[in-house]
Amino acid sequence: MKIGFVGVGNIGHHLAASLLREGFSVTVFDLDKAAVDRLVALGASAADSPRDVALASETVFTCLPSVKAITEVVSGANGLVHGFRAGGTWVDMSTNDLHELQRLATMLAEKGVTTLEAPVTGGAHNAESATITILVGGDEDIYRKHTAAFAAMGGRVFYLGELGKAAIIKVITNMLAFIHIAATAEAYMLAAKGGIDLRLAWEVIKASSGNSFIHETESTTILSGSYDIGFSLDLSCKDLGFATQLGREFDVPLPIASLVEQLNQSARDEFGGSAGSPMVAKLIEHACATALRAPGFPINLEEYLQSMPRAERLANPIL
Repeated sequence: MKIGFVGVGNIGHHLAASLLREGFSVTVFDLDKAAVDRLVALGASAADSPRDVALASETVFTCLPSVKAITEVVSGANGLVHGFRAGGTWVDMSTNDLHELQRLATMLAEKGVTTLEAPVTGGAHNAESATITILVGGDEDIYRKHTAAFAAMGGRVFYLGELGKAAIIKVITNMLAFIHIAATAEAYMLAAKGGIDLRLAWEVIKASSGNSFIHETESTTILSGSYDIGFSLDLSCKDLGFATQLGREFDVPLPIASLVEQLNQSARDEFGGSAGSPMVAKLIEHACATALRAPGFPINLEEYLQSMPRAERLANPIL
């Protein structure tokens, strides 16, 4: 199978590299030429546009940061739609808007091109080790034809059913992650104001009913002062917007998610959209004039994750 990959940034680079390691022929495009060059060094072919990627490929994967970018790559002047031949497949691994995904899929179907959605959850570290979780929606027969590619890129692969179902559950998982990180910051501030050493607080929470995978991993970036998980406030605001939009559409009140969306928007206004999403914790740090820091941190997040049993890593994806 000749594969194309458009969007080889923080996550996409590792996904494309995993395909190359498993012997797939991969043609890549990204606006960042250096990112393309790194994959060419691993054996990929470079294309000059998404259109050219589609011309060279039977299936094209995309992993892009925004709805605007996805729409441009698929339907723009040099988009995939102008290069695909009948019988091709588009697989979107981005966190996309449900309705835009369906609109683009309908447009491609008119050219005889099928669409799968396959958003990922687990972060860049799990993408690098090919243990990232992949959530697939779309025609089951088309999914079955791509199982080898999905197995090359990820650990656990879930087939959710018709197109759109994976987009919904991906938004839900991200919504929970952002809620967890905001709640963790509040918990640490209570501990700090109560005079508890925050390294000890982390250990106690880890051993308690209040623990979560987000607490074990992403909270360490707060306690170390790095706030860096390779995921920005622009992206957290985008995904929380998707969640609250779904709440309105499905008539589900989401008071907690709505509040966390407001907190992330406030953090973005204060610190900038490119700041790491755990920077939401700095709102309570500023309000209480107290930095959430722990002696002994930072732990090395990658080493911590690698020390976990593979089964546990696969069972506890983050972002």
